[in-house]
Amino acid sequence: MLATVTAEAAQAHVKWFCAYDVAGQPRGLENVLCADFELLVAAAMLFLLSGTFLEGTPVGVAMINGLNRITQVLRDNTELVMRAVAGFFFVSLWALGGIILTPELKTSSTWIPLLQLAIAAGMMSRVTLPLSGLGIVVLFGIAVWNYGVFHLADYPIFLSVALYFGLVGLRRDLFGVRPVDVIRYGAAITLMWASIEKWAYPEWSFPLFNEHSRLALGFDPEFYMRAAGVIEFALAFSLLWTPLVRRCAAIMLAGMFISACFEFGKIDVIGHSAIIAVLFAIIADDKVVTVERRAPWLLPPAFAASLAAYLMIYYASHALLFKTAIL
Repeated sequence: MLATVTAEAAQAHVKWFCAYDVAGQPRGLENVLCADFELLVAAAMLFLLSGTFLEGTPVGVAMINGLNRITQVLRDNTELVMRAVAGFFFVSLWALGGIILTPELKTSSTWIPLLQLAIAAGMMSRVTLPLSGLGIVVLFGIAVWNYGVFHLADYPIFLSVALYFGLVGLRRDLFGVRPVDVIRYGAAITLMWASIEKWAYPEWSFPLFNEHSRLALGFDPEFYMRAAGVIEFALAFSLLWTPLVRRCAAIMLAGMFISACFEFGKIDVIGHSAIIAVLFAIIADDKVVTVERRAPWLLPPAFAASLAAYLMIYYASHALLFKTAIL
């Protein structure tokens, strides 16, 4: 069942299509941590554990080698793809007008579209990539100023992309961390945070089920949102794990985002283009280092600790900023 939902669910960013209230009271943790949630988490953990065990087998090695062959062209052109997609993204924002970084982040400024166009132009040369990266950071800062840090906690992917372009343009790494790993970490952090929102505010997505009834796959919307959140968190966590696990997770996530584009149209194509490009970069990355050969038994405690940490940080920070209840 979990695999079926993973393969077929179309994931749209709810804030782009439905009414929301960032400061509103989220579902209490007592409500979130129900029996269904625990079973879903256990199933996800078992799924990831199976992938970790598979990685060290001849089948896993064959899968890695196959991925390496299939993604050779993409791997050789990862930087070009990232630059092209970023150029498309910022030209699209400039053309649409009135948007800072994502559809719900509105602005009436007349100079922000010019900055977006300048960022896109900077993608044409490696020399100007650091300036484009700086421009992305400026836009992110403006969004934080206008919408608050909690709202922009949805989008650290933009900061990682900005840093990626800065590092690529300067031909440097970040204290030994490769540029592609910077965007991988950014994608993982972004998606794990977004998954918490599905549990905290499932009702935000309910109007989507009225308009796109087949999205729920026949499941109760409450259960569907719990399952969708667990799947997204598990796949996002996988981006931090071993090479085969993270590359397979990136394939699944890319498929989910691309399917959402067909369902929700132009806004989703533009809004998710950057993270789709990042996921393709992860899929193509064939770098394997010794430190990444983690023992399978480490996965359950690492996953559980990450889940607990994200839940507590989300709810504690929300309570601190908006005076809401945690339980």
